[in-house]
Amino acid sequence: MIEINWTLFLQFANFMILLVVLNALLFKPLRAALKQRQETIGGALAKVQDLEEQVQAQVARYEAQLQEAKQAAAQERAALRQTAQQEEARMLEEARQQASERLQAIKQNVAGEAEVARQSLRSETKTIAAQIASKVLGRVL
Repeated sequence: MIEINWTLFLQFANFMILLVVLNALLFKPLRAALKQRQETIGGALAKVQDLEEQVQAQVARYEAQLQEAKQAAAQERAALRQTAQQEEARMLEEARQQASERLQAIKQNVAGEAEVARQSLRSETKTIAAQIASKVLGRVL
């Protein structure tokens, strides 16, 4: 059985001395190292978070600039397309006008040639008619 005597007080004192020595030599340095490690990790995490925020902000700026560039390119494309369509319409109208003028000139030329041919045929018709009549009648008119 367990006896309570003066050795119990000695063991308690020994235990307390051991706690003081261990606290001074082991626990305090260990707690200080853990605290410093925690502060280092916390600082590193704060830096990482700050850098991540900066990266996100930079990415957002780049995306905004990219979007602006896309919009500017789309507007430029639309302006160029409209200019090209206007130029195409002008060229087509000019070509139609030239074709119309050529067609009109050809019609006038054909009409002139037809009139010359009619005049020639009229004069020849009188001559041919006189020749036919002379042959049919058998005498010269």
